[in-house]
Order: sequence, then structure tokens, then C-alpha cells
Amino acid sequence: MPGQLINGQKLKSAKMNALVYHGAGKKSWEEKPKPIITEPSDAIVKILKTTICGTDLHILKGDVPEVTDGRILGHEGVGIIEEVGTAVTDFKKGDHVLISCITSCGKCGSCKKGMYSHCEKGGWILGHLIDGTQAEYVRIPYADTSLYHIPANTDEEALVMLSDILPTAYECGVLNGQVKPGDVVVIVGAGPIGLACLITAQFYTPAEIIMVDIDDNRLEVARTFGATQTINSNNENALQKIMTLTEQKGVDVAIEAVGIAATFELCEAVIAAGGHIANVGVHGKAVALHLETLWSKNITITTRLVDTVTTPLLLKTVTAKKLDAAKLITHRFALNDIISAYDTFENASKEKTLKVILTNK
Repeated sequence: MPGQLINGQKLKSAKMNALVYHGAGKKSWEEKPKPIITEPSDAIVKILKTTICGTDLHILKGDVPEVTDGRILGHEGVGIIEEVGTAVTDFKKGDHVLISCITSCGKCGSCKKGMYSHCEKGGWILGHLIDGTQAEYVRIPYADTSLYHIPANTDEEALVMLSDILPTAYECGVLNGQVKPGDVVVIVGAGPIGLACLITAQFYTPAEIIMVDIDDNRLEVARTFGATQTINSNNENALQKIMTLTEQKGVDVAIEAVGIAATFELCEAVIAAGGHIANVGVHGKAVALHLETLWSKNITITTRLVDTVTTPLLLKTVTAKKLDAAKLITHRFALNDIISAYDTFENASKEKTLKVILTNK
């Protein structure tokens, strides 16, 4: 234990480096105590690769007040188990693991429903309520139900996309939107989450996938990923264009992947009778619900926080090379160069950034 006495000598706590939040707009790469086992169900994982999420940017803007000064950020990554608690049975020292962005106790009422995001003892806590993965080491509570074994000879960088972005897109966008063969789908927002929706929607062979964004580079990437139509809403009227493309009928599925009022209201305006609006974006402000036009259209509107129930399925799909998750990665940095990585991620339009990979060398 850190600070314990041996032969009358007080031992120094082991140290590591980590990206630490110090209030809105403030972060630093600094020395912190290395995490230790605090509960029998814990594991300590040495981070090999991690990434930065749009949610981390929200935190740095001060949009997530629960994140307190001194918190280590990050909720995604792969690593090697350094130590496990006495109650951990499925993992051991040296195991190669994928870290889920959602912590699950596996026993509470929400977990038994498969709603791990609302776990009574976990949920989204990494880099939020407890220290996260943008560090050399991280403590993972409920290791048996919050980690996944990584098969040998699997691309670690691709697997980092399975910590959060791919299950989020698949569960909150594609599954909630009930994408079916032959559907016409619009995805509003061609950032990393929108592009992950585009990739996983193709599991179900929709007839058309229309991508809407204001960044020409991301729309070009969307075309290479399988979008059949792209619309830059800065240059043309997205509502008119979508209705023209669908012969004024609208789309079967509208996936909102931005999190602002204008993009959600566009989804409301273009949805066809019997369609599904799947919200994925994080909304910090109120959005108008236009029931005056929607009340009679037999539509379904869904919201969701990722539960990561599909991570095992996606892990098999990536391992079998049926899903190329690595193509979402555009930039790579050493973990100790994370400040530069944040600068690149925050200036995504200029730097043509999608996802970054940080490697702990």
C-alpha cells in the first residue's frame, strides 16, 4: 500500500503520468499516484493505446460539472493487466484486454436488463466520476464485467474504437433506428460517431445512406465509407435536397449525430410516415419537438446512452476483419504528447481529424 511502513521507513507512493483536468479550459500532463486495488473486484491495467472522445472536449469546456478538478480524463483503451483483486476470476496478470467505456457490476437491476449505462454502481464513470484511461495506468472496477479479452494477433488500434465509438453508433443509432434492408437512411453529422453509424448501418444493406455535414473533407470520407449521397448544409438547403432525393416522401431512418437543435429539427422535418428518429448526439440545450406535424405520422423517436451490450458482437466482427474499424483513425501520437493530440482533435476541420491514437511507449 502507498505510504506503508516497512522497517520503520515510509515507502514512497508509485507514480505515473496522466492527463489531468483542472477546470474549464485547463488540462495538464502531470505526475499522479499510480492507481492501486481498492476493491476485490478491481483490476489495474497498464494502458497500451487510448484515444480522445468528443465527450472529453465537452468536459474541458465545463459542460459536465460532475467532473472535478484533478480528475484524470479518458474512457477508452486497450492494455495489459498489471494486477487483479481477489474477487476477479476471469482475468489475470498479463492478460491483454479491451476496456469498456461503461462500467458494469453485472448484478444490479439495470445490469440484469442489459442497461449497463445505468448500472447502480457503475455506468459511465471512467474519466467522469473516477480517474480514466488517458494515463499510463488505470483502475477498472468490476473487472470481470467491464473488460474483454483480446484475441491474439488483433489490431490494437482498431479495438480502441470498440471501447466507445462503435457500440455507441451501432446501439444508439443503427439498432435504435431499426435500419432494415432497402431503407433510406439519413445521418446528420459526419464526425467520428456519424461515420461509425454509416459503417455499422451497412450491416443491414439499406438502399440509400445520405450524409449531412458542413465539412467537405468529412463528406468525402463518408463517400469512401459507403454513403450514397452527401449534402453540405452550408452550401445547399439540406431539407429540400433530402425531400427531392426521396420524391418528397422523406427517409425511413434519421440518425442525429451532432447534438444541437438545428440537426434534430432537420431529422424531424425529413422523417417519413412510419419512420424512426434515433438520437445519438449529446444535447446540452432544449430542442423543439414539432408534434404539430409529427403527431399523425406513426413515427418513433428514441434516445439512449450506450450500454456496450453489442461489444462482444462487434469484437468478433472486427477480429474476423468484416468491419474495418481502423479506418476511422487519422492521427497517431505518443501518450506523453497528448497535449498536441488534443490540439489536433480540437481543430478537426483544419487538421482533417477523425480519431487519434495515443500509444504508451
